[in-house]
Formats: sequence, C-alpha cells, structure tokens
Amino acid sequence: MKKRLTLFLLCFSSMLFAQEDLSVLRFDEYLAFVKKYHPIAKQAQLVISESEAKLLKARGAFDPKLALDYNRKKFKGTEYYDKLNTSFKIPTWYGIELKANFEEADGVYLNPESTLPEDGLYSAGISFSVAQGLLINKRMASLKQAKLFKQQAEADRDIIVNNILFEASLVYFNWLKAYNEVNLYQEFLANAQVRFNGIKQNVEVGESAAIDAVEARIVVNERALLHEKAKVKFMKATLELSNYLWLENNIPVELQDNVIPNVNSEASIDDSLNISELALYDFDVEMHPKVQSLSYKYESLKIEKRLKANMLLPKIDLQYNFLSQTPEATNSFNTANYKSGVTMLFPLFLRKERGDLKLAKLKMKNTSLDISLSKLSIKNKVDAIKNELQSYVVQNDLTAKMIQDYQQLVAAEERKFTLGESSLFLVNARERKLMDARLKAILLENSFFETKAKLFNNLAVSI
Repeated sequence: MKKRLTLFLLCFSSMLFAQEDLSVLRFDEYLAFVKKYHPIAKQAQLVISESEAKLLKARGAFDPKLALDYNRKKFKGTEYYDKLNTSFKIPTWYGIELKANFEEADGVYLNPESTLPEDGLYSAGISFSVAQGLLINKRMASLKQAKLFKQQAEADRDIIVNNILFEASLVYFNWLKAYNEVNLYQEFLANAQVRFNGIKQNVEVGESAAIDAVEARIVVNERALLHEKAKVKFMKATLELSNYLWLENNIPVELQDNVIPNVNSEASIDDSLNISELALYDFDVEMHPKVQSLSYKYESLKIEKRLKANMLLPKIDLQYNFLSQTPEATNSFNTANYKSGVTMLFPLFLRKERGDLKLAKLKMKNTSLDISLSKLSIKNKVDAIKNELQSYVVQNDLTAKMIQDYQQLVAAEERKFTLGESSLFLVNARERKLMDARLKAILLENSFFETKAKLFNNLAVSI
C-alpha cells in the first residue's frame, strides 16, 4: 500500500528549500535512494546470493560421507543372513578417495564370499582414477566453475544496478525538463496577463483600441492553455519518478506536490554519475563489467573443454584396501591381507565424447567473438558519446547567446510599444520567438543530461 510521505521524511537531513513551502530533491540524493531501496537493485544482490549458494553446493561434492548398509533375513525360525556394512569416505581434489570400512556378517545361508570373522572385518584403503578423472573430473570442474560464476555474478550485478540507475536518471531529467517548462509558461503567462491588464485600462480611458484588448486576451488564453498542459506533463513526470523511490521494507514513496527538482543540477551530475574527466581518463575497457562477465564465462568454458577432452581417455578406476580383524593394532594392516580391484571402460568410437568436445570448442569461440565485439562496441560508443557531449557544450553556448539577443529584441520592442512606435502584435511576436528559444534551451539541456546518463551507462561505472 502506498504511503504519501513528504520529502522531509524522505531525506530530512539533506534538504534544501528553494522557496517557502517548496522542497528540493537533489539528483545525488535521488540516486542514493534508488540504489539502496529500489526492488531491482535489491534483486541484483540476490544474484550474488545465488552464486554463493551454487558455490556451497559445488563444495558439497568434497564433503566426507558416512554410509551404513544393514540387511537381515529371518524365515520360519531360521536366520538366513544378518549383514552390516558401514563406511566412511573422504573425497579429495585429484579424483582420489580415502575410505575406511567395517563389515560384519552371519547366517545359515550366507554367501561363502561374504563369510567374515566373528568380530567383523575392518578395512582402510584408497580408490582413484589413473586416466579419465585424475587431473580433472566433474566434481573438480563444478567447483572451479562455481567460483567463476560468483565472480561473473558480481559483474552482472554491477550491470543490473547501473541499468536501473541509468533509467532512474532519465526519469529525473525528464521531471526536471517538465518543471522548467511549467516555470517558463508561467513566466510568459504572467507577462501576457500584465500586458492585458494594462491595455484593458488603456481601452477604458480611450487610449487604446478595443481590438488590442481582444488580441492581448487571446495571447493570455493561449499561454494559459500551454501552462495547463505543462502542469499535466509535470504531474505525470512526478508520478513516474515516484516509481523509483522506495523506503525500507519495500514501502513505495509518492512525492507530494511541494517537491521539486534541483534546477541547478548540471554542476553535480558528473560527480553524481562518476563520469568526471578523471574517471574517463582512467577508463579501461578490460575492466568493464560486461567484458569481465564474458571473460569469466570464457574461463568457465575452458574448464568445460578440459573436462570434455579428459573424457576421451579410458576410464580406469583402481582400489586397494588393507584388511584387519584388530584395527587397534596398527601393524595389523599389511600387504598380506588386502582387497583390490580394477574397473575399465572405454567406448570404441568415442562419438559422444568427440561431439561434446567439439561443442565446447565452439562455445569458447563464440564467447571469444562476443568479447572482441563487446570491447569494440563499448569503446566506439564511449568515443561517440564524448564527441556528442562536446557538441552539446557548443550548442548550449550558442543557444544562450540567442536567448540573450532575443531578450534584447523583446525589451527594445516593448520600449517602442510604450512610446507608441510599435504594435502589440510585434511585441507578442518578439516574445514568442524568445519563448521558443528558451523552450529549445530546455530541450537541449535535457538532451545534454540524457547523453551524460548514456555515458554513465556505457561506462558501466559504479557509484
């Protein structure tokens, strides 16, 4: 359920008051709340938790195992057999398994090979692979890949957080643009209203024609209409911004009407997004989260390739166990009493194994191409955005000069109108040109800020 909260409750410790009853939400404050409380930012952290769980699962393959097997059969008063087999196994890294065992068996119809001493038989030994599975096996590969997956998950987490902050930045800049447009139309509406009131008084005393009042009223209504449309646009932008503001315990925040953006955001955007000139100078495409994620994926595929290549070897498993009735005497375990075995398996054509190896190589090649393409794409996008930003600096400067010239023209036309040397039509025409220029400046500023956000997104920097 949404709770309407004032911005004072949202960030009371760092609030600026632009004017009476208006609270300013700064860009850096806004991003801080998005990063800390937005559900998608929290979901990104779950990727790390998932990778840690998979790593724990992979390590479980090396856990010691205690096993017990007990079977007994008794029928019509005859005990056919009573067998107990307990074992303790310790898997190790290189396909070697240590094993301790205790067996006990009794019964009338016991298989002769299962006949054991009265007090049972103890054994301690080792089993291992001498070809397939010695240097690398599925257990080893899974653990190595799980470690790489954790590192890959951290890079993926950074990408997810960067994307949500990028989207949130665009929404804030759109909110700022809508607010500036409201103020602009309100200013020019006030000018038109003052001009209409003056002309209306002149008409009443006979100094101006009635048609001048009609023309002035038309301009007032036109600008009032534009102002209302801008207010609706700002309201929608405010609600869209609210989608990115949350508090703890997943409580969404809806901004109240007295909350406004910081109109002087330009000075803090670079620092807030960590895209200052120094950060750009230190940019290394190799450290980009996307490139790192693909690199970890490539390393994981290398492990898979090694595993598939190892499957081409014959499967030869050996085991050797020392036997003893008196385990408390360590010298009772000797080569005179033992149990050993060998198991061998080797497919004749190896078509499945060769096919798996070929697929693993193709996956590696595909990922290698992805890495090369990503590096080039990131570098070119960053260079293009840097050039675009430089162009916007020039455009903003030219637009500022145009606005200054239009203001001079409007002021001059108003003086001429006051002296009776101009008309209301010319004053409105000059002012309309000024209003259009200032609107273009607002749109240009918005595009400038959005391009900075794109640079932040393509650099994938963390803040």
